[in-house]
Amino acid sequence: MSDARRDYHKPVRRPAEVFDRFYAGDDPAEVSRVAHSTAQALLARARHDASGAVVDRLVSFTDVHGMDDIAELWSRSPAVSLPGALWRLYLLQRMIHDDPQTAALLYENGRVHLDSVDPVVAGAPAPAGPDELVSLIDTILRGVFDGDFAIALERAAAFCRVEASGATHLADDYDPTEPERASALTTRALRLATYARDLTACAGLWRRDGLT
Repeated sequence: MSDARRDYHKPVRRPAEVFDRFYAGDDPAEVSRVAHSTAQALLARARHDASGAVVDRLVSFTDVHGMDDIAELWSRSPAVSLPGALWRLYLLQRMIHDDPQTAALLYENGRVHLDSVDPVVAGAPAPAGPDELVSLIDTILRGVFDGDFAIALERAAAFCRVEASGATHLADDYDPTEPERASALTTRALRLATYARDLTACAGLWRRDGLT
């Protein structure tokens, strides 16, 4: 492979087998170095592209290419880190794009029951249907690349808290009659609550120039 092909400024466009060949070794330090350097390079490239074409490609990347390349880059990164934050944002986007009906059901349940400003911070209309939530998560992800990074993370965290609240309440409703479904919803709620905590921590570090 030539040096021209080994361009870290285009990490998400590299096929998964390239990552397997070069970065799937036993050295965690090397894996971490690549994850952090690619996340920083990707963010810098998007923010310096005045045309907006790079941002458009990044927002639609998983729709076209799936999650494999993104996972190879960032899935093993610490939760509170730049690559960890990007990985969680892409997972949220994929979750909504794959099943917007369930996402909308959880969001509306959460919005009704949650006594906080999170629905306002997240920014979805009320009520929010499947199309509105797909648009919302794409807008949040776009804000990561061409807006205020910390605000985008906080919107994503607020969204997670609303969804977690909805999943928790639905789990309670299903528990007497469909315990397996209730268990799956409880697991989703815990995962979303954890993502909210991690993304909030990332936003705070970003504001202090400490997110790497």
